[in-house]
Amino acid sequence: MEKIAIGADHAGFKLKEFVKKLLQEKGFEVIDVGTYSEERCHYPEYAKKVAKMVSQGEVPRGILICGSGIGMSIVANKFKGVRAALCHNIYSAKFSRLHN
Repeated sequence: MEKIAIGADHAGFKLKEFVKKLLQEKGFEVIDVGTYSEERCHYPEYAKKVAKMVSQGEVPRGILICGSGIGMSIVANKFKGVRAALCHNIYSAKFSRLHN
């Protein structure tokens, strides 16, 4: 079973829960690093957790969700071996994996 880490801030909490459920239904082992509610929180905390797991080889990939996606991408891209892409649709997500 392939592992995938997922994290979000308060703005991305509901979408994270939705995506997590879809991934589990498709057979992924989802490691949810938080946040676990819509209570305000600091997005870099969750971006760092997921990026560290990817950088250290604990998971082959991760998903980060926040209000804009920009801050999470910036934080994640500071980790060695991590290439975070801001994706708004299937096309951008697919091609960020295939060509970058």
